[in-house]
Amino acid sequence: MENIDIGKKIAKYRQAKRLSSKELANLAEITPSMLSQIERGLANPSIQTLKVLAKNLDIPTFMFFLEETNTSDLVVRADQRKKMIVDNLSYELLSPDFKGNLATVIMNVPPNTTSSEKLLAHEGEEIALILEGKIKIYLNEEEYILDKGDSVKIPTNLRHKWENTFNQNAVVLFSVTPPIF
Repeated sequence: MENIDIGKKIAKYRQAKRLSSKELANLAEITPSMLSQIERGLANPSIQTLKVLAKNLDIPTFMFFLEETNTSDLVVRADQRKKMIVDNLSYELLSPDFKGNLATVIMNVPPNTTSSEKLLAHEGEEIALILEGKIKIYLNEEEYILDKGDSVKIPTNLRHKWENTFNQNAVVLFSVTPPIF
């Protein structure tokens, strides 16, 4: 909550509604001076004042308490992806991080490589798309060969593993929710 500037939010919503400080202050039954101090961060409004301001700005009160998102933190440049190597598998995180409800990763699986010795299960479901090559996936006791363009959904707690028994590299794009890795 340290990234929240309620005064700036009030000013932003006021300007979006094309209200002057004096007009909003009159509607909220506070002095223009008090509103100016709140918007500049020099005074803290009471919860009751926030409720009245929100009502007059036609927004829910909680909007004042939402953290601002720095949109530049949402962009991941191809040459700045977080990379991880586990055994012979390499992973590139397409999401900025593992915060939130979803993460998307590119997994590179060289020939004669497996993701694990045995089938593993975890919380969260995955959707995977084969971008290059082909790969074998084990879902419980069944095995499937997926070619480029094929996809698979892996429900939560379904035992699975990836295996590349072929002569070329396999590249798998997958998203997992929640972002456990």
